[in-house]
Formats: sequence, structure tokens, C-alpha cells
Amino acid sequence: MKKKVLLSWSSGKDSAWALHVLRQNEAVEVVGLLTTVNQEFNRVAMHGTRQELLRLQAQAASLPLWEVPLPWPCSNEVYEAAMRKACADAVAQGITAMAFGDLFLEDIRKYREDRLRGTGLEPVFPLWGCVTRDLALQMVNAGVRARIVCLDPKKLPAAFAGQDITAESLNQFPPEVDPCGENGEFHTFVHAGPMFRRPIPVESGEVVTREGFVYADVLPVEEKGAKTVA
Repeated sequence: MKKKVLLSWSSGKDSAWALHVLRQNEAVEVVGLLTTVNQEFNRVAMHGTRQELLRLQAQAASLPLWEVPLPWPCSNEVYEAAMRKACADAVAQGITAMAFGDLFLEDIRKYREDRLRGTGLEPVFPLWGCVTRDLALQMVNAGVRARIVCLDPKKLPAAFAGQDITAESLNQFPPEVDPCGENGEFHTFVHAGPMFRRPIPVESGEVVTREGFVYADVLPVEEKGAKTVA
């Protein structure tokens, strides 16, 4: 019997690639994407991805989307209570594991393991320990199109906001910047790749600075004959 896995989905490249890797494992079945959504702005926390685009990603991945609504501002206590409920709902549906796209930050991994302890869900880290530059190039070469939608201008120049990551742009990153942004240098929105049935048509929106971070909005492009996402 396959292990049923719920994937923590940020809308960015690492969680998208984790989906691709998990699907190569015949012992695993990814049954859904779990995302926290800021109720005030209808966007994915931190990445700032529009809820409509999040839902288009789930459609392109042919997976149900588990949206966990969060108030804004949101305390850690409220966040953890919402996640405990999501975990309980998952276990009730026969899901036995939750996967994450984390790469090497031990404190983040420990936090996730601690939060899942006793829930009935096994933490899974399919990308753990990958060399991040090799991983970034592997994604690009496989057809992943990941747009930088949020960055810390103290670590990565603001000019990269709104750009898709390419082999060329990776070479232009400052040497101290992790190629996958694992230290919080940047966050991405994936709009194409082998984990999707088809690309998601998007266009660039406004670039703004808020609370010390640069955000590059991404807008869905409505295709002729396409239905509006509910």
C-alpha cells in the first residue's frame, strides 16, 4: 500500500520540486497540497502569491488544495492551532505523512518534526541535503520556471525581483546568496515545470517595498475559453 503524503506547498520552486521528486517514488502517493493563506489579503504568507494563482497551481498539478486560512496579523499560537487542526483532518482521511521542501536548515527541520510529533503524521524531507547550486540548475534544466516574487534587498539586489531564475541569473547572484534562497534571500512562484500538466500563463505586476522586503506581484493571464477560478 502506498504511503499517502500531504505536501506543504509554498507556491515556490522547492515545494514544487519536492512534488516532482515524490512522484518518482512508487511507494508514495501525494494526495494534496497544504498552504496557509493570509485572509486579509488572499495571498500565500511570505511569498505573496495571489490565491487565484495558488489554485491554478493545484489544478495544473492535478491535486486537491488544502487551504489553511490565517488572520492578519497572526500570532504563533493561532498559526499552530490552525496547523494542528489541518494535521488532525489529514489523519482522519488516512494520510500518514507530511512532506516539506526544506534543504539544510536544521532548526527549521527540528521545528517541523517537533510540531508533527504525536499527530500521526510522519515528516518527510525529499530534498534534504541536496547541494543547492546543483539543485537549482537541475530545476532550471528540467523546465522549472520560477519567478522571484519576494526578496531581501540586504542580501539580493532589488533588480532581481520579478525575474525568472535561469542559469544565467544564478551566475549573477552575489556569492554569499544561496542559489535556492534557503537562507531567506528570496522566494519564488512556479508557473511551469514537470510537476504541472501545463504552464500557468502569467504576467508581471507592480513591484513594491514593504517592511524591508521587495515584492514583485504576479498576475494570472486569462486564456480564451478558460473558466474563472472559484
